[in-house]
Amino acid sequence: MHADCQNSVRPAGSKRSLRIGGLLPMTTLDYPDHLACVLFCQGCAWNCRYCHNPELIRRGAKPAMSWGQALAFLKQRQGLLQAVVFSGGEATLQPALPQAMREVRARGFKVGLHSAGIKPGALRRVLPLCDWVGFDVKALEEDVPLITGVAGSGRANWDSLDLLLASGVAYECRTTVHWRLFDPLRVRRLAERLAGLGVERFAVQLARPGQMLDMSLGAAPTPDEADELWAYLGQLFRRFELREA
Repeated sequence: MHADCQNSVRPAGSKRSLRIGGLLPMTTLDYPDHLACVLFCQGCAWNCRYCHNPELIRRGAKPAMSWGQALAFLKQRQGLLQAVVFSGGEATLQPALPQAMREVRARGFKVGLHSAGIKPGALRRVLPLCDWVGFDVKALEEDVPLITGVAGSGRANWDSLDLLLASGVAYECRTTVHWRLFDPLRVRRLAERLAGLGVERFAVQLARPGQMLDMSLGAAPTPDEADELWAYLGQLFRRFELREA
């Protein structure tokens, strides 16, 4: 996790705390075409095998900073940063998230969200507060539980994608690929499904060996067909990016 770890976040008027596991103070990568910071929220209901922030999965872990500290940081960055991205873990699982987003917006920042749509209802309640969403499409619906270890996670992931596509909120779809969990044909079929739904912006994030929840995955050789696949995806989408997770 990229983090400046310095304690729980309590939005004004909320009896519940937004639990923050870390802060990335400045990035040009996590919200397209904007200078942003990222707040990493604690807690996740899935156990994605390639997860590179496993310390954020457990909601009860000691927070890294308080909401007061987060707001103090943002006050210092007004006029410099353009957006605040709520990432995770899975930020939408925290009841305090909507109020936190409102407070960020009230201070003049755009609101970004990184989510896998673990609970469609939780995503639905925050979509109206978002300016942009980076949506994690795990795999084709039937393959998602192989990654998350949770039955029914494929339906939740794709139902949430439907909500996002219907919302009118700007977004990017991204899929993390570990070659022990994917092969080029599965990536191609997934991409074609997304393009058929009207997705124009897609990123493949290559999993980083040595920094994963399931260390038994290890490294995997890149398939010979990979370069051909990336070229095809570049033609399939208006904007395609290949990046490290």
